[in-house]
Amino acid sequence: MANIVLGIFAAIFFICILTGSELLYALGAGFFLFVGYGLYKKYSLSDVLSMAWKGVMSVRTIFIVFMLIGMLTGVWRASGTIAYIITLASDFIEPSIFILIAFLLNCAVSFLLGTSFGTSATMGVITMSIGMTIGMPPAMVGGAILAGVYFGDRMSPVSTSALLVSVLTEVDLYTNIRNMAKSAVLPFLISCVIYFALGEMLPDAAASAAASADFEELYIFSPILALPAVSILLLSFFRVPVKTNMAVSIALAALLSYTEQAQDPWNILFIMIFGYVSPVPELAPMVNGGGIVSMLHVAAIVCLSASFSGIFQGTGLLDGIHGKLETFARRFGNYPATLLSAIITSLISCSQTLAVILTSQLCGTLNKDKEQFAEDLEDTAIVIPAVIPWSIACAIVLAATSAPLASIPYAFYLYLLPLWKLIHTTFSRRSKSK
Repeated sequence: MANIVLGIFAAIFFICILTGSELLYALGAGFFLFVGYGLYKKYSLSDVLSMAWKGVMSVRTIFIVFMLIGMLTGVWRASGTIAYIITLASDFIEPSIFILIAFLLNCAVSFLLGTSFGTSATMGVITMSIGMTIGMPPAMVGGAILAGVYFGDRMSPVSTSALLVSVLTEVDLYTNIRNMAKSAVLPFLISCVIYFALGEMLPDAAASAAASADFEELYIFSPILALPAVSILLLSFFRVPVKTNMAVSIALAALLSYTEQAQDPWNILFIMIFGYVSPVPELAPMVNGGGIVSMLHVAAIVCLSASFSGIFQGTGLLDGIHGKLETFARRFGNYPATLLSAIITSLISCSQTLAVILTSQLCGTLNKDKEQFAEDLEDTAIVIPAVIPWSIACAIVLAATSAPLASIPYAFYLYLLPLWKLIHTTFSRRSKSK
């Protein structure tokens, strides 16, 4: 029965994607489907709802991050921080290589910060805004950002994801990072080539259409406007926790909105909640957005997805998968089995963390080499949730940067990493068997 339920759930999402329907509808249908499974397993309705609520409570701290990202992206717009950086960058960035630059900048900042969410709310917002200003396709820029923010999330020494894998597999963090760096070289280089080629293929008119936007109609510029962005980088160097780091940047941007842009304090608070709206209509596509309200859609996605994880754990919906994975591993190898497990857990869980934990539980007994298993987890359960639209890992990055769902196919690094590992392990296994 469990396989039938999971199959129906997958079919619902497949139809949703094909028809372009709102993901929340599919998630809502999934919620009722899994509640029905709990009732079928003889649990009472109150028990099943308690399981769902427990799942939501397990990710409750993420809602603080939602609020901080919403406020940060709002006041950065109001203070002129984003517009100032765009103005500086537009004079130096060649549009034909901008998509590659967006990828590299987000790779660098995510490695420094160790967090995809913090990177997307800072460098992600900046690079998307610059891309909009110089006429880049939002989907391509969004894909480069999505791939870049998970470069460091996967292998930064200060990444909680890398630390989680290290703890679960009992492998030294720096040993794991060294192994990850080796496996990432080719996918990273190929991604750079693809992003460079995409930029070269864009028509010149599209690359320069919006380069002449006059932000001076809207803001009073001075170098101090870069302070909220500089503080993010500076405090991260001193390993200040990301939430505290973002709060400091919000406070600085709010202060600059008041002192430099003459924003009323109540209006600043309004912007933190509802987002910034440009009084100059021509500049609206480049500067409008942000605010806590902008994160409500992704919060609804997270609530529903998180409720699933509670029901899965309470009803044992995934218990039958382990035996099938063992059979699959004996036939095709450990890495393909780990990859399959990561795809399944990423599809049915709300978060990267849960996908990593579930994959570790399902596949931990398949591979006796702990270092190899740690690398396998990093190349599957860490990056795959980032291309699942209803996963926190993907939804927050897209929401923070105002990137469309069409960005996901352009996150090449996130596909090339597991694909290269699959090709490498498959050929290695075949050569050993000869």
